[in-house]
Parts: sequence; structure tokens; C-alpha cells
Amino acid sequence: MSTLALLVALLLVVVVVLLAVGAAYVVHRHPSWSQPLGAAFGAVAVMATLVGAILAR
Repeated sequence: MSTLALLVALLLVVVVVLLAVGAAYVVHRHPSWSQPLGAAFGAVAVMATLVGAILAR
């Protein structure tokens, strides 16, 4: 695997982690919306679906 591909994969992992943590924080601040862990898993699932759709093209 090339260095560029590894860097892109690392960047994608960082973005997904930041999105999950951000979603969990927002839900933590507004507890009536949902459970923070559920929101984090939901954000990761949405990102995985989007990445899978992009890679399948």
C-alpha cells in the first residue's frame, strides 16, 4: 500500500472519530435527544455507509 493511501486512510479515521465524538458531545449536552453512545455509533455507521458507497463506484 502506498504512503498516500495510508495517509488518506488515517485522515478518514481521524474525521470519523471527530464526527462521532462531536455527535456524542452534542447529544450529551441535550439529553432529551438520545443516548450519546448511540449517536456516536450512528455517526460512524453513516460515515461507513458513505465511504462504502464511494469505494464501490
